[in-house]
Amino acid sequence: MKILHLDNNHALLQQQLQNAGYINEEDYSSSKSDIEKQISNYDGIVIRSRFNIDAQFLDAAHNLKFIARVGAGLESIDVDYAAKKNIQLFSAPEGNRNAVAEHTLGMILSLFNKLNIASNQVKNGQWLREANRGIELDGLTVGLIGYGNMGKAFAKKLRGFNVEVICYDIKDDVDDSNAEQVDLEELFEKTDVLSLHTPWTPLTNKMIDADFIAKFKKPFWLINTARGKSVVTADLVAALKTGKIKGAGLDVLEYEKLSFEKLFTNTDQMPEAFKELLSFENVILSPHVAGWTIQSKEKLAQTIVDKILATYNEV
Repeated sequence: MKILHLDNNHALLQQQLQNAGYINEEDYSSSKSDIEKQISNYDGIVIRSRFNIDAQFLDAAHNLKFIARVGAGLESIDVDYAAKKNIQLFSAPEGNRNAVAEHTLGMILSLFNKLNIASNQVKNGQWLREANRGIELDGLTVGLIGYGNMGKAFAKKLRGFNVEVICYDIKDDVDDSNAEQVDLEELFEKTDVLSLHTPWTPLTNKMIDADFIAKFKKPFWLINTARGKSVVTADLVAALKTGKIKGAGLDVLEYEKLSFEKLFTNTDQMPEAFKELLSFENVILSPHVAGWTIQSKEKLAQTIVDKILATYNEV
């Protein structure tokens, strides 16, 4: 089988596929339209998030048997149309779930202990102890929306913190010994810290808006290591101003592009809500790297290799 690699990944991915008898070719720079002209020559694609794979692209891929996305989700692929064409889809949420879980926990602890604020102050010659008195996670309720690979990995990390962990998911019976599944009403009533672990779907698009935020009975902390478009930034800013949201840790932002690689390319067109968000000391941001560790790069690649070989058994 002949595979086209559209993004650079860990070297083991191509090496192990080659050892199994696959032919690997790379194209990391051609436009989507140019790729479409040659895609019929390939049996498989390996991609991260370089561009959307839509119906037009799939129609050009006459011989395509599989698409492997080296990442957690498949929202950049027309999944339904691929299924109609009997194209197998692979993703690798198992590969970076631990990295996402650790990053999520790190964001919470940093916010609670004002680590970013205190670090900047000390570097500027300020020694403000009382102003940087933190709070403890112990005894609080952490609510998760989405309890798949990422949510389960994060709940497992919380086991030693003496917290109540509850989860809401559109699927039934997903809970385990690390989290109790609840309905939205109970989530709204109990949550002190809300963490998102959902893919992008029409249901999760702009999910965290003013109406949703207003339903929480207590002021809460918001952590989003999932998808940026799940949170309406303007409504988050409004809730930060009133104190309904005590602080936020955001690894993803509403304004990201598909590739996740660039954000500040047109700063003159930066939305006002985003400019305001940047001014809050109780907001910490990272550039979509929650699942982006040295270890996860290898794990993601290995997961994809294992799934391809298990399906097609080229050995």
